Amino acid sequence: MASNNLAVLTALDTAKTQWYHVMAIVIAGMGFFTDAYDLFCISTVSKLLGRLYFYDPTTGKPGKLPHSTNNLVTGVALIGTLSGQLFFGWLGDKLGRKKVYGVTLILMVVCALCSGLSFGYSTRAVIGTLCFFRFWLGFGIGGDYPLSATIMSEYANKKTRGAFIAAVFAMQGVGIIFAGLVSMIVSKIFLDFDESLPFNVNPVLSTQPQADYVWRIVLMMGAVPAGLTYYWRMKMPETGRYTAIIQGNAKQAAADMGRVLEIDIQAEPDKLSDYKAANSYSLFSREFLQRHGLHLLGTTTTWFLLDIAFYSQNLTQKDIFPVMGLTRKDINVSALQEMFETSRAMFIIAMLGTFPGYWFTVFFIERIGRFFIQLMGFIMMTIFMFIIGVKYEYLKTEQHKWTFATLYGLTFFFANFGPNSTTFVLPAELFPTRLRSTCHALSAASGKAGAIFSAFVVQSYTLDGETSKIKKAMYFMAFTNLLGVFFTFFVSETKGRSLEEISGEDENMGGEKSPDNNVKESI
Repeated sequence: MASNNLAVLTALDTAKTQWYHVMAIVIAGMGFFTDAYDLFCISTVSKLLGRLYFYDPTTGKPGKLPHSTNNLVTGVALIGTLSGQLFFGWLGDKLGRKKVYGVTLILMVVCALCSGLSFGYSTRAVIGTLCFFRFWLGFGIGGDYPLSATIMSEYANKKTRGAFIAAVFAMQGVGIIFAGLVSMIVSKIFLDFDESLPFNVNPVLSTQPQADYVWRIVLMMGAVPAGLTYYWRMKMPETGRYTAIIQGNAKQAAADMGRVLEIDIQAEPDKLSDYKAANSYSLFSREFLQRHGLHLLGTTTTWFLLDIAFYSQNLTQKDIFPVMGLTRKDINVSALQEMFETSRAMFIIAMLGTFPGYWFTVFFIERIGRFFIQLMGFIMMTIFMFIIGVKYEYLKTEQHKWTFATLYGLTFFFANFGPNSTTFVLPAELFPTRLRSTCHALSAASGKAGAIFSAFVVQSYTLDGETSKIKKAMYFMAFTNLLGVFFTFFVSETKGRSLEEISGEDENMGGEKSPDNNVKESI
C-alpha cells in the first residue's frame, strides 16, 4: 500500500512534471531514435549492396543479394539485439542502470561508424565485416531497451509515467522517418551529382561507382544522434529507486534526486533496511512466481507474437509500393534511383501510418490505459491482416490501390497505437525494482525472437512472391495477433498506481508477510 512506501519513492511518485523529465525523455529517447534508424535503414541499404556486389553479367539483370546473404545482413542485428537485451538487462539490475547506460551508447556509435567502413579485398570480406559490426551494433541497441524503459519508469511520477515511457519509445517512429529521409537525401544528392546519367537506362550500366559511398554514409549517420547525447547520458544520476532499494542508500538517493528534480526528500535509513529485506526474493523463487509469473508470461508472449506480425508487415510492400506509384521495378531504374524510390516510400508510410500511432499512444495511454490500448491494437491488427489476406489479389490491382493503402497504413497505425508501444511500457511497470531491468529484458528478447522468426521463417516462406503463400502468411499473422488478444489478459492495468503498489513491494511492509518468509527456495 502506498502509505507504507519510502519517502523518497513517494516524493518521486508525486513530483510535478518538470524540465528534467523532458530532458530525460530526450536523452533516453535519442537512444531509441538511433536504434530505429540503424535497424530500419538496412532495408534501403541491402538493395544497393545487391546492385553493387552481386551483379552477374551472364543474366543481364540487376544484381540482388542472395537470399541467405540478405537474411544475414538484415537479421544479424536482430540476433545481436536479442543478446544485448538479455546481457545488459541483467547487468542493469546487478550494477545499476547508470553504470551500463553509457556502454550501450558507445557500442552504437563505434559500430555504426565501423559498419560504414566495411572494406575488404572481396565481396565476402565486405559483407562479412559489415555483418560483424551489425551484430555488435545490435548488441548495443539491445541494451538500450531495458535500460531506457527502466530509467524512465523510475524517474517519472505515477500520473505521467506511462506517457513518458511511451514518449521514449515513440522516438523509434522518428528514427524510422529519418532512416527513410537520410537515405532519400543522400541518394538524391549523388543522383544529382551525376546528371549525365539518365534515370531510365540499362540498370546493369547504371550502378554508379559513387553508389559505394552512399550506403556507407547512410550507415555512419546513425552514429550522430547517439554521439550528441552521450555527455548528457553520463550526467544523469542513478535512479532514486535503484540507489535506495537495491544499494540501500536513501541519503544518496535523496541527494541525487534533489539535484535534478525540485523535490524535498527525507532519508529513512531504518525503514529502508526493513524495506530492502522484505523484497529480497530472486527471479527463480516461489515468491516471484506467485506474484509475477503470469505477468512475465503475458509480457513475453504478447511481445513475441506482436513482433512476428510487426516485422512481417513488409511482405506486402513489393505490391503496395508499385501500385501506389512510389517505386518502379528495378529493371527500369538505376541503383541509386531504386534506393531513392524505396526510401521515399518508407518515409511516406512512416509519416502517414507508423509515426502517428506512436504519439496517439503517448496522448491516450494515461486516459484509457495500457490494457485497453494493447487489446484494441491486437484486435484491429487481426481484422486488417485477415482482410488483406482474404482480398489480397483484389486489393493489389490498380483500381483498388487506395483501399490497399488504407488497410496497410491502418495496420501500422494500430500496431503502434497498440501493442508495439504497450509491450514496451508494461514490463517497465509490472515488476519489482531489483528485477525490473531483467524482466523487461526477457520480455524484449522474446519480442526479438519473434522478429527473428519473422525474418528467417515467415519472410523466407514468401520469398518467391507467390500470392497463395502471401495470403497464407497474412492469415498466420492474423492468427498470431488473435493469440495476442488472449495473452493480453495475463497482464494488469498499471495506470495511476505507484511502481511499488503495482509490484507489491510495499505490501510486505504492511505486516502481511514477514521479511523472513521472503527468502524462498529456488524452483
